[in-house]
Amino acid sequence: MQVALNDEVVRGFKCGRVFKDNTQQINSLDFHRTADLLVTASHDDVLYLYDTAQGTRLLTEVPSRKYGAQNVVWTHSTEQILFASNKGPEHDVRLLSLESGGASSRFVTYFKGHTARVTKVAFNPKNDTFITAAQDKEVRLWDVRSPQCQAVLTCPCQATVAYDQQGLVFAVGLDNGLIKLFDAGNYDSGPFETFTVPDLRNSPVPFTHLSFSNDGKLLLGVAEGRAFVLDAFTGSLLRSFPNGVTEAGAAPEASLSYDGQYVLSGCEDKSVRVWSVSTGAQVASWPGHAGVPFCVKWAPRRLLAASACSAVCLWVPAPEVLQQQIQQQQQQLQQQQQQQ
Repeated sequence: MQVALNDEVVRGFKCGRVFKDNTQQINSLDFHRTADLLVTASHDDVLYLYDTAQGTRLLTEVPSRKYGAQNVVWTHSTEQILFASNKGPEHDVRLLSLESGGASSRFVTYFKGHTARVTKVAFNPKNDTFITAAQDKEVRLWDVRSPQCQAVLTCPCQATVAYDQQGLVFAVGLDNGLIKLFDAGNYDSGPFETFTVPDLRNSPVPFTHLSFSNDGKLLLGVAEGRAFVLDAFTGSLLRSFPNGVTEAGAAPEASLSYDGQYVLSGCEDKSVRVWSVSTGAQVASWPGHAGVPFCVKWAPRRLLAASACSAVCLWVPAPEVLQQQIQQQQQQLQQQQQQQ
């Protein structure tokens, strides 16, 4: 029986697994869309792969000592990842092929074009295209099958980017609270919609994170120590949640749950907090990290979340909470059947 996500379940989440494989801050992590896999990248220039169903690390480390690693994302394959360089004079995005769970690896393609550090890589959920944003104030569009850049969008500031879950629209987050929406198949025509977050109208600080809910109805953005939830169709501001990190500090990620009901964010007090989108209330605070968990993600298909400082924590509901929810759902089902 599928257990629905609700406040009681969220409050019952516990740290089911902790992985202390890295020696420095983990700068990015990503769940595979269809397989039970998690990949992480860290400032210690190492990538790790995890089996989230078994709660185990897969085989060995995947080093990137020469180039560094950040903004790691899965492609559609379970044996290919994209990540950006954060060391040296080059600012390439690299396609890495993994074999036997990372026991061996090789670079397949270098995507060259950015002239400053890449700050965001977003892979299209439906096809082989991806977009990047960098400190050179450019957004570039790519196809993973070709090293040639498909298009370049010049921005007034450093941007961040995100695809919707249908791969039809991508968003570009800028400063002054601006978010521009583009048709992924007709980006040459410019943005078809522009939203402004009122609280950020005169802010010189650009968005550092954007993501769409799975149903495409919500858009989540992070800027100036707050996570903003917008109506993805009208741009109306629905909620704003503080993570306690000041404008001058590094910006933690935020993530919408797979059903769009909750927002997850790392916070300045080293906890992971969860808020309800519908009520605006804080539902839970998950303690346990030794540092600020700058990376957080809800898994796309399971009652599972991941957060990371220099260690990775996999959060799952406690067994007794799940059992209670199953019993309640069974009782409700029996009552419905009796009424019929």
